[in-house]
Amino acid sequence: MADRAALEDLVRVQGERVRGLKQQKASAEQIEEEVAKLLKLKAQLGPDEGKPKFVLKTPKDFDIAGQFDPMLPDAECLKIMCEILSSLQIGDFLVKVNDRRILDGMFAICGVPDSKFRTICSSVDKLDKVSWEEVKNEMVGEKGLAPEVADRIGDYVQQHGGVSLVEQLLQDPKLSQNKQALEGLGDLKLLFEYLTLFGIADKISFDLSLARGLDYYTGVIYEAVLLQPPARAGEEPLGVGSVAAGGRYDGLVGMFDPKGRKVPCVGLSIGVERIFSIVEQRLEALEEKVRTTETQVLVASAQKKLLEERLKLVSELWDAGIKAELLYKKNPKLLNQLQYCEETGIPLVAIIGDQELKDGVIKLRSVASREEVDVRREDLVEEIKRRTSQPLCIC
Repeated sequence: MADRAALEDLVRVQGERVRGLKQQKASAEQIEEEVAKLLKLKAQLGPDEGKPKFVLKTPKDFDIAGQFDPMLPDAECLKIMCEILSSLQIGDFLVKVNDRRILDGMFAICGVPDSKFRTICSSVDKLDKVSWEEVKNEMVGEKGLAPEVADRIGDYVQQHGGVSLVEQLLQDPKLSQNKQALEGLGDLKLLFEYLTLFGIADKISFDLSLARGLDYYTGVIYEAVLLQPPARAGEEPLGVGSVAAGGRYDGLVGMFDPKGRKVPCVGLSIGVERIFSIVEQRLEALEEKVRTTETQVLVASAQKKLLEERLKLVSELWDAGIKAELLYKKNPKLLNQLQYCEETGIPLVAIIGDQELKDGVIKLRSVASREEVDVRREDLVEEIKRRTSQPLCIC
């Protein structure tokens, strides 16, 4: 077993060497030599003894001959992003799009050395926060870029628009001669056609300053920003940056495939914490209390030794579709139960006491107004649903 484990380690190391050479685009002779060594080691390893293999397979529809249109999933991701942000009602937003191939092509024709592509890319990505002059000073003063090269970059990255800008750049005498940039512009033009059909083209802006610092993006990149973040009167709008982002990363999954096959991928992410910050600020501006639970009613007790009665009542409410809860203490103080409702935003309290049990009623308290009424137990579900505007279930 020890010999086999050592041999498996050698196979793994040799496999990593082969993948590294492929990524470095080494000569075919060198790669073939190392592959031959890998196959020899695998032959010594023998059969897998029933061990399951993990194999990455590309769906048949992903046809490199051109039958598969890569911009359809990109357009659908942007559609999903717009639907999510619209449903959240956090304010008007804009989705910026660009393409890493356009960026790399632009840097190349402007004279940026290959070794500085990524660091200059990170400077460009700051244009949504600082002025072009500040970005240029960073490129030249901190990163050693020639001033004339920075000026040429500035001519491009300060442009933004729609499909008309894409068409304009397709006619650019320098950019159109770069293969990478031409491919990216062609895909963006097709993307805008689909976005128009989806009815969201007015929410999308082609922005040449969008750079996104992550190296694994291979094509279209995008991020959503709020145009007018809500703020309280007299205060500056809350600066939260992008609230959603994504793009195409065709080379990422293939890194985990022993054969290094290209697997097309595209995805998006939503900035949940940033959106929460915006929602909280909007509610504060409206002087609304932030609810931390969907619970409609807390089942409480006014005296000790009523845990069983609370459990019976909360079970009845659950069976009727009411969102109810109770504190887990055996004998919680009534004041603590009421304070819990105020802190979490639970609107109603159903209070059980010895007298209520004798009279066959439940004391229903409104947390906001502190008004209390006695409700017959058999009418409690209907009264809670009426107060919480829920339709009655007719069984």
